[in-house]
Order: sequence, then structure tokens, then C-alpha cells
Amino acid sequence: MSAASRQSPINRVELIDLYRRALVSGVALETLDHKIHELWERSQVVQSTETQNDLSWQSRLWQTLPKAVRWGAVVVPAGLILAGIGLVGSAVWPIVSYYFQTQPSMRLSQMIAPVPPEKVLDITPLVVNQNEGQVAGDSIETDNELNPIVVDAKLDYTNLTNWFVDGTLPMIKRPEEIDHSVTIYRFDIPKLEIVNAEVKTDSDDLNKSLIQYPGTALPGKAGSPVIFGHSVLRQFYNPKETNPRRYMSIFSKIMTLQKGDRIYLTVNGAQYTYVVEDKTEVKPTDTYILAQRYDVKQLKLVTCVPEGTFLRRGVVTARLLVNE
Repeated sequence: MSAASRQSPINRVELIDLYRRALVSGVALETLDHKIHELWERSQVVQSTETQNDLSWQSRLWQTLPKAVRWGAVVVPAGLILAGIGLVGSAVWPIVSYYFQTQPSMRLSQMIAPVPPEKVLDITPLVVNQNEGQVAGDSIETDNELNPIVVDAKLDYTNLTNWFVDGTLPMIKRPEEIDHSVTIYRFDIPKLEIVNAEVKTDSDDLNKSLIQYPGTALPGKAGSPVIFGHSVLRQFYNPKETNPRRYMSIFSKIMTLQKGDRIYLTVNGAQYTYVVEDKTEVKPTDTYILAQRYDVKQLKLVTCVPEGTFLRRGVVTARLLVNE
């Protein structure tokens, strides 16, 4: 089969049939090849002419459009693409920056409690619900009991009880020594522009205030007030009093605090100054962060990290500054 026939616009079946009929009718193959070559050239000319006509028509139509419309047709798609990239980047960048900037500056906790649970119970009145160990006298949990339970539901993390694995708050002993008349007090971190925030001791709604964990010590007392707060992506951080949803983002930046930064708690007109000493990151199941050491006066701030996620818990520990 000649080159002309191979380039023919006729499909293979039609071409074979054409050659068969040519052979039957006695037409020379050279004559058939020549005709097919002419047909192919004419089809190429027609296709090229139609393409040029289409381009010419599009060009004339484009020129008839107003200049603003022409610019918009070029700029708008590019702008939408850039906006999409910007939105994705704005959501991803805070998480990336947390791992590369904030996290390296903190002390990472081990995956289990630093001391066995039975020792924790000896030195603190906290009753903990640790999944990692065995309390003295209890039987060892089976592997099946240690496996995580997947809940097919979206949890509301503005409710403090949903921060814990089984949906219940671990109990702390000696609640009778807590002054239950104090149900609300003031919280300030000038460095983070948090001013006159409310901490409630009798609530679990993080959408309306910061929450002090039930049974933990009040500010200025022996032990550690453990205060929980919500976090969102850092670009949505707005702790100002004029923001009706300030508590949804109020703890978004606490993990950026550095050693020596000050936190102020005001209870019944008495102000207590705490100085940041340490930052750490723990698993959601590490309830030992609630432990109360009554030989020290500390403060613990807890939020979800990286901000905007529920993967782990970030903990800022501060000590009470006395005789200032």
C-alpha cells in the first residue's frame, strides 16, 4: 500500500473496500493512489481554511467586545485561580507554621504519663482515667479494650465534656476544699490582646467563656487552676471584647507564649500574676495534665493543637508570682 493511501482521510475499512473494487474493475493502483492523494490534499486545504475562518471570526468578535469585558475575561479566571490557591494556603499555612515554628520551641511530652498511674494517685488527689497503665489492684486491660473507638458523629468541641474520650469529665478529689461561691473571674494576657475575658467554674460551654476544670484549685491557691479555651485557624483570631464570638478563637495563640510572659487572673478584686514556665503537647487521653500538686501554685492553660484541629492538646504551664 502506498504512502498516499496510508495518509488518506478514508478509514481503513472503506480503503480496503475501495482497493478491492478497483482490483475487480481493473483500475490501476497508481491511478487510485493519485486520486486518493488529491482527495487528501483537498481535505487538508478545506480543514485549514475552516480553521482560519474560525480564528478570524473569533478575532473579529473579540474586537467588537468592550475593552473592560476583554480584560475581565483574562483577569477574572486568573484571579479566581489565585484566590483559590490563597484560600487553600491560608488554611494549610497555620498548621505548617505550627509544626515548624511553634512546636520546636516547646517540650514534647512522652506518649505515656511520666509516672505510673498508681504513683500519681500517691502524690496527687486526682483520680485519673489513663488508658496506658494499670492502677494497683486492677487487672491489666486487654488489647481489645485499648483499641480506639470510632464514633460516627461530629462532636461539638465547644462542650468541654467532648474533649474527653468517654464523654465524661474525670473526677478530682477534695472538691469540698474549693470555694464554690466563686463562679466567674477575669482573665488577661496583654501580649495576646486578651483583655477582660471571663473564666467560669460552673459551666462547660466554651462558646460563651473560658472554662476552669471542675475541682481544680482557684487562682492564688495551692494547686493549679486548669483553664480550657477554644482555638481556630490563626487568621481568624479575634479576642477583642467587641467580638461576640471571641471565645471561639481566644486560645488560638497561647502556644506562641514564651517563658517569662505574664498572665493575670482577677478574683473578687484580687489580681494574681502568673509567669509562663513551660509548654508541652499531649494526647487527648493524657488526663494527668489535670493533676493537682498542692505543694506549688501553678496555672495550666489547655487548648487543641495545631489550632483549628483536634489532633492533640497544647498545655501552657505558669507559676504564681509572689511579692511582686
